[in-house]
Amino acid sequence: MEKQRICIIGDGLAGLTTAIAISNLNNVKVDLISKKSKKKPDNRTTAISESNLNFLKANILRLNKKLFWPSKNIELYYETKKEKINFLNLKEENKNLMYVYENEKFKNVLLKELKLNKIKVIKKEIKDLEFTNNYDLTILCLGRRSKVYDKIIDLRAIKKDYEEIAITGHINHNLKKINTSQFFLREGPLAILPFSKNKLSFVWSLRKDFYNKNTNKIEILVKEKIKNILRIKNNVKVSNFQSYPIHLNLERKYYSKNILILGEGLHTVHPVAGQGFNLVLRDIKKLKEILKYYSSLGISIKNSNALYDFYNERKPENIIFGLGIDVTHNFFKENKYLDPLKEIILKNISKNDMIKRITKIISNQGLSI
Repeated sequence: MEKQRICIIGDGLAGLTTAIAISNLNNVKVDLISKKSKKKPDNRTTAISESNLNFLKANILRLNKKLFWPSKNIELYYETKKEKINFLNLKEENKNLMYVYENEKFKNVLLKELKLNKIKVIKKEIKDLEFTNNYDLTILCLGRRSKVYDKIIDLRAIKKDYEEIAITGHINHNLKKINTSQFFLREGPLAILPFSKNKLSFVWSLRKDFYNKNTNKIEILVKEKIKNILRIKNNVKVSNFQSYPIHLNLERKYYSKNILILGEGLHTVHPVAGQGFNLVLRDIKKLKEILKYYSSLGISIKNSNALYDFYNERKPENIIFGLGIDVTHNFFKENKYLDPLKEIILKNISKNDMIKRITKIISNQGLSI
């Protein structure tokens, strides 16, 4: 059978991972389309589940395990006027719940893997998709804002502007131990993600009005807040400080003919649960399984139901997860009428082992288990 040609447009983490994973299939030739201009370094960190790390290990043969910092403990706190309630602790003795890595270091690994897999990289500014007509499948991994999607999407997406700004950065510390933590603070949720022995990253989602009011002193507020919640006495230094607006975007249409959307263009969720790239990786895994199935039957991807199958397999979980994260975020937002009830609910959650087990399963495997 003649090799089927697949074109992946976009050289972010989603595009690079997809290209490498799919290039491992038999009878497939992958081209990656990359922008001519250089991107700014992505100094953020990302958390992924153990099942998703296993998927990466299986597809990226030269993956350095030291790049991924493991966590056996995840702690959740809720701030009231009087205290911070530690309402849920997820712990594992023999395995890790999640792993945190630096985006830019991971991207460098993927770029080296591209060359070793002999994937052709084409530098090209994307204005239209006419050049993709010679491919059996085109996969768009262009991020959330690309106007290219408008040419293939004709259904309204589920969208929401959270009117919030996410602030991220790195902090050096000399504490003996810091667990991965999520603090639902009155100003907005703050995640603490250790990624080495003496380094952690943070993601703090703040109301846009609060952020705009305190723009000139936002870094000072971050330092004081982190010192307070982690009980650090000495001064802390913030590096790689970045900020970006937060939106919810869940597309209702995934493909048109033989063109598929993947990555943030398909779904963007609130960072409060750290599930964004986990959903992307589960999408890539399922797409590879479907393409492998049709390829094994000798059926051309272009003339198959591969994209329809992918849509049916992944849309339910992506929408349920996205809306579920939205509900979770709304639940923890400050509300003077509901806050007393939330305190009662959260103080009883820690006593329920079933909730802990379900939370671990869903965060690791998703809903398609």
